[in-house]
Amino acid sequence: MRWSAEVHVRLRAGIADPEGLTIAGGLRALGFETVHEVRHGKLLQVDFDAPDPGSAREAVASMCRRLLANPVMEVATWELRAIDEPGEELRLA
Repeated sequence: MRWSAEVHVRLRAGIADPEGLTIAGGLRALGFETVHEVRHGKLLQVDFDAPDPGSAREAVASMCRRLLANPVMEVATWELRAIDEPGEELRLA
């Protein structure tokens, strides 16, 4: 079965985020004075095959631990969708 994972990777709380600070400053300079903080991150989409939901969840967790996120500095969360046929998806949290 084919799966699609949308993986969000961001810095852990307490880790300095210079890109987020720059973006927040830029937004305030553009007149968005109510912006207090911006945390910068990345979004990855990974399509892969796995036989069942449990295997798919474990595969994504392993991808995150081994390559997609640095566990010392970053946290990864994801949404997993089963893709049965082109255009058809079943969303799993």
